[in-house]
Amino acid sequence: MLKTWRFHGGLRLPAHKHLSAHRPIVNAELPKQLIYPLQQRPGVQLKATVAPGDTVLRGQIIADSDHFLATPLHAASSGTVKSIEDRIIPHPSGLSDPCIIIDTDGRDEALPPEPVEDYRLEPAATLRAKIRQAGIVGLGGAAFPTSIKLNPGPQRHIDTLILNGAECEPYITCDNVLMQAEPDAIVQGALILMHALQVGDGIIAVEDHMTEAFQALSAAIEQSRDRRLTVVKIPALYPTGGEKQLIRVVTGKETPSGGIPADVGVICQNVGTAAAVYNAICRGLPLTKRVVTVTGQGVKQQQNMRARIGTPISDLINQCGGYQDSVERLIMGGPMMGFALPEDDIPIVKATNCILAAAGSEVATSKEIRPCIRCGDCAKACPVDLLPQQLYWHSRAGNLEKCKEFSLFDCIECGCCEVVCPSQIPLVQYYRAAKSKTIAKAKEAEKAAIAKRRHDFLLERKAREQAERAERSRRKKEALAKLKAAETAIEGAE
Repeated sequence: MLKTWRFHGGLRLPAHKHLSAHRPIVNAELPKQLIYPLQQRPGVQLKATVAPGDTVLRGQIIADSDHFLATPLHAASSGTVKSIEDRIIPHPSGLSDPCIIIDTDGRDEALPPEPVEDYRLEPAATLRAKIRQAGIVGLGGAAFPTSIKLNPGPQRHIDTLILNGAECEPYITCDNVLMQAEPDAIVQGALILMHALQVGDGIIAVEDHMTEAFQALSAAIEQSRDRRLTVVKIPALYPTGGEKQLIRVVTGKETPSGGIPADVGVICQNVGTAAAVYNAICRGLPLTKRVVTVTGQGVKQQQNMRARIGTPISDLINQCGGYQDSVERLIMGGPMMGFALPEDDIPIVKATNCILAAAGSEVATSKEIRPCIRCGDCAKACPVDLLPQQLYWHSRAGNLEKCKEFSLFDCIECGCCEVVCPSQIPLVQYYRAAKSKTIAKAKEAEKAAIAKRRHDFLLERKAREQAERAERSRRKKEALAKLKAAETAIEGAE
């Protein structure tokens, strides 16, 4: 039995897992239309590789980019590209962005799969390329490219892979049911990831209430006969699913401020990501589907659905019996770190792990914000051991330098401080705003620095050209003087 540790702060929240945890995965129906936003993550915009009128097959790449944080986007079914137009995308801003719209044809024809015969004979670079080509990203919500995580660089020594099965946020159960339904795929995916990283230890972390998932994974590991992999139970404490918190709980290591897990020899991947890696390497299937929890008191039938990426949320809600009259808000993600959606024609994307149709009793529709009473509860709850109260004062005052001094960018925006705040201050909003202003200020400073370098270069070039002209003029004058002196000497000799 592996020893576990404790991180600072954290909360035990009402889980609401019972709404969907014991419901098997249901295959969502093929939608009439698939919608694919070209913005993959902030600062990463894909370029469409198809045009309106083109026919596509399931598994075909429809967008890509040479940006190092980009991964290809694949059609989740066969059909015709209707248009490339602005649609509202799943983003906290609620703004529109270019999307590829595909009308499905109902035939669901696919490109032939290209599996790897034996991944153990393949070099790590080949596996990384295959994983990138399959469009695989972290399916826990962050959607960071998996191939990038698998390449930490020669300066970092990785000794442990951790598969994250901790669904610490309320309502979400998609990983729990996936671990019960497909433990062999997760275990084999973990072994592929360990081979790509050349690590000797693998740990699958599940919450202590996930008895069925623990048993299923234990049996799959036993069947694999690979003793390098272990499954461990951890406390169901929010936000244990955060990378740095999970690493602390499982290994006792502290990820340094501003650092990444690879700095302490650990790589974390979601259990759903491991299953997707297995499908890509052993079955030759790109990432076109994922399991999504559709839950909340605002939907008639809560369940976990294997849905095609690009499916409009309205289709999933309809397949769950539609909305209850009590529905108040539609949230993508969980109630802590998710964000409200303005409409349900928005598609699910690779990062979508949950659709929460919340009734009025499940969300705080209005808060009476009162002055901070300096109780310190926020500091006790912060899982990163920050001083949220100080960050609040400095972010509110616009003192960005002080915010950085108090490690603003170590904040994971988990919302623990807000939950315990007796004054109901929207603390995370202040931190997000301060982060945005700091990033914008840094970009402006970078632009100013570039402009200054250009200006200095221009002045230097002008000065150099002026000096060169002066030197040419001086040489010309010297040459003329010498010529004149020579002519005078000749005349005198005559």
